[in-house]
Amino acid sequence: MKKALLLTLLACTTLLISAQSRNAKYDAYINTYAKLAMEKQKQHKIPASITLAQGLLESGAGESKLAKQSNNHFGIKCGSSWSGKKVYHDDDKKGECFRSYSKVADSFDDHSDFLKRQRYTFLFDYDILDYKSWAYGLSRAGYATDPNYPKKLINIIETYELYKYDAEAAGRTDLTVVPVEEVVESRSANEQLFGYVVIDNNGRRCVRVITDDTMRKVAKEMNISLKMLLYYNDMPRAMALHSGDYVYLQPKRNQAAPEFTTHTVRAGESMHSISQQYGIKLKKLYKLNDMTYGAPAETDKVLKLRK
Repeated sequence: MKKALLLTLLACTTLLISAQSRNAKYDAYINTYAKLAMEKQKQHKIPASITLAQGLLESGAGESKLAKQSNNHFGIKCGSSWSGKKVYHDDDKKGECFRSYSKVADSFDDHSDFLKRQRYTFLFDYDILDYKSWAYGLSRAGYATDPNYPKKLINIIETYELYKYDAEAAGRTDLTVVPVEEVVESRSANEQLFGYVVIDNNGRRCVRVITDDTMRKVAKEMNISLKMLLYYNDMPRAMALHSGDYVYLQPKRNQAAPEFTTHTVRAGESMHSISQQYGIKLKKLYKLNDMTYGAPAETDKVLKLRK
């Protein structure tokens, strides 16, 4: 009898600790916006768990000044292409420009559109239930400067079991939760073997690197000479490849696709990385912007991508 009572008390204590680890405001936010996040997943193929976790983290569960006054739940800054309402808040710098929305749903819509930018396209190669790869991919693409951003998202997703919304929206039952330390990316058989996917970018055949790799390995697996691969990718030598990198299997174009006219340089980007991102020959990118070949990309500079 005493043993049974002790086990009952332990079980209740465990449940209490679990409940205390959850934030009531977070639960309220999830209850309010889970359906909307699932709708966005069905429309745009972005995991509902990622949308909810980013909303929770960026807006402080809807309690931040930016969220309350401007309905901006994802911390999206204005950017050169934004023509809507603007507000100014201190972030990485003082008085930075952020987007303002008339209602929260507009913020969710814009978040989906924002992740369809060129820099995030590789995320859609991941399985819709692979929230871990999405979290790390967002960081790799430069969504946030915090190096712990992926783990924060994953912690929120797993604490509040947000992955269940991904499965529900996708009509999937093959759901497996893997600890953060054992991140396993869902890939096709080809990706599992070689660590990349073959895609088309700017009308040019290329591979998108999923795991850190080498030019020599890609050349070997794609049956192309290393010399030609380096030439196609404006590389003087075989450089290391990292998750998200493009490697072109044929010459890049002289300008970007019609939908990409300009690019604002972010911290850490180079002229080469930008030319790879949009599938533009490096020399042509310099020429389009009247820059001396070899000059560095200046942060916040707006580069032309087309004539």
